[in-house]
Amino acid sequence: MSQHLMNTYGRQPVTFVRGEGVWLWDDQGKRYLDGLAGVAVNGLGHAHPALVKAISEQAARLIHVSNVYNIAEQARLADRLSALSGMDRIFFCNSGCEANEAAIKLARLHGHKKGIEHPEIIVMDKAFHGRTMATLSATGNRKVQAGFEPLVAGFVRVPFDDLEAVRQVAEHNSNVVAVLVEPVQGEGGVVIPQDAKAYLQGLREICDRNGWLLMLDEVQSGIARTGTMFAFQHSGIYPDVMTLAKGLGSGVPIGACLAKGPAADVFQPGNHGSTFGGNPLACSAALATLTAIEEESLGAKAVEIGDFINHALREEFKNVPGVVTIRNAGMMIGIELDRPCGELVKQALALGLLINVTADKVIRLLPPLVMSKAEAQQLVDILAPLVKNFLSQ
Repeated sequence: MSQHLMNTYGRQPVTFVRGEGVWLWDDQGKRYLDGLAGVAVNGLGHAHPALVKAISEQAARLIHVSNVYNIAEQARLADRLSALSGMDRIFFCNSGCEANEAAIKLARLHGHKKGIEHPEIIVMDKAFHGRTMATLSATGNRKVQAGFEPLVAGFVRVPFDDLEAVRQVAEHNSNVVAVLVEPVQGEGGVVIPQDAKAYLQGLREICDRNGWLLMLDEVQSGIARTGTMFAFQHSGIYPDVMTLAKGLGSGVPIGACLAKGPAADVFQPGNHGSTFGGNPLACSAALATLTAIEEESLGAKAVEIGDFINHALREEFKNVPGVVTIRNAGMMIGIELDRPCGELVKQALALGLLINVTADKVIRLLPPLVMSKAEAQQLVDILAPLVKNFLSQ
């Protein structure tokens, strides 16, 4: 690696040069099974023909123009996302943290317009919303916040999956204007509410009763990862604000902040913006991604393959000491161990499998949505013996 790159990543000792489907090849010709999909980004896998075609054709026509002009591809994508989600208006940016930053700004402006001088947002323990100063402050992880103080004020933290804690804040804090929550906590360890449907419905009811915005961070759970196009669609409610990124462009950077009802009209010209957000290339990638997901029924496949991996691993780890639990929401899969297991990432890499460890003790799998059952079985066949050997030491 170049000595001129800032030392911001603990990189694994491999350089990938090409990919196809769920497979990657390094510069030495070795093949790897991708169980991470660029951290939930490459939902269509690598080199998906429809995506390659859309990007190539758009690049030959027009890559970028400023948002001071109309952008046809952006308008088409906004219409498409609105039809899929039921949301009213969409702001495009380049990443998940930018989408969440937009949501935080929207909530604060909404509060100020209601006459609240110091608007506050309820956020959750173990949440992850990004690494900009505001999203870092909203994140519930002291490890990633350390050294960047003073943090941005205006956040009230409560335990995840605890409606009563939110109700208690409502009784004692008149400055709250919104709740920001991940339907499934990804970086927090693939943490799924005990009753996900009831949890989101409960938050919706609390927000309605108090005049708050319900803001869902679907940066990781969105774009068919949990089975429906958006995770909130399992619950029968609508958010006021939803953020997207990761899988939306299948690797081409794009984020989005979607709003519904009164929240959709909070931003006016001059309140927010982005140089690159929603440019023709990124929007064409997103449109091709959404089309492929629908045409190939990848939401249903996420449930099928995610459940298959869960059940196969449960069988492998039955009565294995050290495995705390295995959980999944579609193809967001977490294997929680009773000890730190970060070293498994490098060990799996040596065996030709890409995985991730988050929250110190949780093996996180986020495979491409195009993974077949045979490829899922290969993943299990590599991972299970590795974990058993690790736990036996």
